[in-house]
Amino acid sequence: MATTHRTEHDFLGEREISNDCYYGVQTLRALENFPITGIPISSVPELIWSLAQVKKAAALANMELGVLPNGIAAAIVAACDEIIAGKLHDQFPVDVIQGGAGTSTNMNANEVIANRAIEILGHKKGEYKYCHPNNHVNCSQSTNDAYPSAFRIALHQKLSGLIDCMQYLQKSIAAKGAEFSDVLKMGRTQLQDAVPMSLGQEFSAYATTIGEDIERVREARNLVLEINMGATAIGTGINSPPEYTRIVTEHLRILTGIPVVTSANLIEATWDTGAYVQISAVLKRVAVKICKICNDLRLLSSGPRCGLNEINLPPLQPGSSIMPGKVNPVMPEVVNQIAYSVIGADLTVTLAAENGQLELNVMEPVIGYSLFNSISMLCNGFKVLADKCIDGITANKEHCRAMVLNSIGIVTALNPIIGYENSAAVAREALASGRSVYDLVLEKKLMDKALLDEVLSTENLMHPRFIAGGKA
Repeated sequence: MATTHRTEHDFLGEREISNDCYYGVQTLRALENFPITGIPISSVPELIWSLAQVKKAAALANMELGVLPNGIAAAIVAACDEIIAGKLHDQFPVDVIQGGAGTSTNMNANEVIANRAIEILGHKKGEYKYCHPNNHVNCSQSTNDAYPSAFRIALHQKLSGLIDCMQYLQKSIAAKGAEFSDVLKMGRTQLQDAVPMSLGQEFSAYATTIGEDIERVREARNLVLEINMGATAIGTGINSPPEYTRIVTEHLRILTGIPVVTSANLIEATWDTGAYVQISAVLKRVAVKICKICNDLRLLSSGPRCGLNEINLPPLQPGSSIMPGKVNPVMPEVVNQIAYSVIGADLTVTLAAENGQLELNVMEPVIGYSLFNSISMLCNGFKVLADKCIDGITANKEHCRAMVLNSIGIVTALNPIIGYENSAAVAREALASGRSVYDLVLEKKLMDKALLDEVLSTENLMHPRFIAGGKA
């Protein structure tokens, strides 16, 4: 009968591993030691893809430099290609948060690749004399250069995806800006009536602010192009051959299509996490600004009878277990909560980056988890906000216009003609009496009806012209 388990060992002793598993003893110990989030590293496929690219590039460089036999190197490359194609991702069960500065993640990759390479060479899993996780797959490497390099490549991929999601939302909002270009409404400052504008202008401003953040994300993405492959343990390059750093980086650049470069100082690069701090800050900026937009959507749609009621959000689900007919702004609400989580994650990244002592920052796993999770949530949030909210927004055009014409704020448009003092007096009386600015201006003969109608026309209020002395 075929055995269902194999015996593997490390310097701590022997353990039984299921023959169904491509991972080995060190991954098993990590599973036992770090039952933290219940979220495996395979939940970030970009990271698994990047780990395989790093290991493939290392194998090619080591083969080129003559430190890895061609047959073993070819088997490692073939195993990596399978992982890059999406296979064996279920064999990466290590928790996203772990001690050891990512050693468990690196060894998970080394063991899976080694055991698959062994099969490709015609042998059984665990027969490490044919392809060893440390001696062959990890040749010329350390966790301290392989893991951060894979992390940075994965982060570059995730940020590229975030840019796509932001552009998707921006396009949706910009379309509403065009659709609502002729909807006159009251602008507000300090939640008080200010001066008229169009609803289209309001939405176009939202699209612009998202565009600005897209550029900030693009800039931040460039920070992860510097990698430290060849640094090995602390940046001195111990146990790696001359020219390895240059060659492995060239292979990674070709394999990934990402223009990675070697850091100028590998010792500094091995402990420095400043790029993550800056990227996290950009994500916080994105979160804060989308949160503001969602707050506005909730305010503008408030009511429907007793609020602003300028726009209608698509009704997605009943809003109450006790109040019939109530519909809540659930999409802006969920994006608000995503933003709060991203803002909190920024503090985690900050503390983790600060707490790296001497030649290595051991907190990169929680930095990675925080950044990957923030990016994924933002991307998901942007897509559902566009699809389930923005695209279906409608405007209450007549209600918006009526509020403008009944507001005190339109008196500002009369300043150039009747002067500030007269405008202030009309505003005070309108507030006290409940009468309209329009009626009071005509009653006091401050302007004739034709000129007043011209000044308060929709076109003039949304796109003001200078009118002095009653002449346009």
